[in-house]
Amino acid sequence: MKALKTTGIVLGVILALLLGLYFSGYGQTLFFAATTTWLKPAGDFDPSAAAPAPDYSKDEYWAALPSLDDPADLVPAGVTAIVQGEGMVDSFFIHPTGYLVNKSWTSPLDPNSGTEENTRFMMANQASALNGCCNVYAPRYREATIFSYFVSEEERDVVHDFAYQDVLRAFEYYLEHHNQGRPFVISSHSQGTHHARRLLREKIDATDLHERLVAAYMIGSVIIPLSPAWFDSMDNIRPCQSATDTGCIVHWDTFGDGGAGIEREADSLCTNPLSWRVDDEKADASLNEGAVPPAGTYNVAFGPADDVPSGDTITALDAPSVGHTWAQCRDGTLFVANQTGTAFGGAGAFGDEANYHMLDYSLFHMNIRNNAILRVRTFLAR
Repeated sequence: MKALKTTGIVLGVILALLLGLYFSGYGQTLFFAATTTWLKPAGDFDPSAAAPAPDYSKDEYWAALPSLDDPADLVPAGVTAIVQGEGMVDSFFIHPTGYLVNKSWTSPLDPNSGTEENTRFMMANQASALNGCCNVYAPRYREATIFSYFVSEEERDVVHDFAYQDVLRAFEYYLEHHNQGRPFVISSHSQGTHHARRLLREKIDATDLHERLVAAYMIGSVIIPLSPAWFDSMDNIRPCQSATDTGCIVHWDTFGDGGAGIEREADSLCTNPLSWRVDDEKADASLNEGAVPPAGTYNVAFGPADDVPSGDTITALDAPSVGHTWAQCRDGTLFVANQTGTAFGGAGAFGDEANYHMLDYSLFHMNIRNNAILRVRTFLAR
């Protein structure tokens, strides 16, 4: 047992260092060399070796449904939510990467795994921010392993295209069997946002569905930018410019003050979630309506480790911390007060202690919750 615990600590440190190099945008050459020669899954991606496709007619392939008692139903202490299934608007949430091992290129969708614990972690700490406005739907999908980001762009795109097909089928099943013509919000994080980019451009913007889009909270896209060129490729959907704009997109990546920010191949949209403007003005902490510390533990079974669950169960969220941090966009990255020594310190760092990728939702939970309610009310009033 002691040996297993030590191995887990070592792998966790390696994960932190490697992801710190990667998500900061610095040290990527070293990062790619280390991961592609040592840690990536064996062989090329073979779709025939992947797990069977999810059957979205079965509840087991949904991480959140209004009809289920799931972690996306949780609310911060002292906060209320709508009754799931009775809302006039839905949220379709696409979860981020939780599959961190290198057993295969895509998740085998094992319900008894650390990956599944990570999916529940994201339901509790991210998808739940939308249960104040919306009925929450979130599919499980054969997500790409974290190592898909450590290979060439061409190799990555092959694996991500496979994962995206699950997301697309889940969204189409949701539209046909669950949505009943209601307006909807798209919400996502990290790998989920990478799939949401494609879903927005190909399935929503290009069809009449854009008329039912309340807003898209597409957060934490890191190295794949929501660039001006990407927005130019769409006909109808644009960045949100205010707290009440609808049919539009918000996005940010969060770093602590003093951090390097994110190096990308192109500019990326940075929305300030305290002001809901796209500018470089510093928004005072008095506008922070409540940060909520992440509940539970993110399972860091990594690389050659076994994808085993820890047994952690999330049953409650803490009360919001009002006025917790200021926020300011600088060169496409959202900077906030350094979280060292706070309840959030260490919860979101990826090697670089100022990288708050895992806190993109948590630091602004109540702002996201209240803004989604406001945009829904605005959309319905129009």
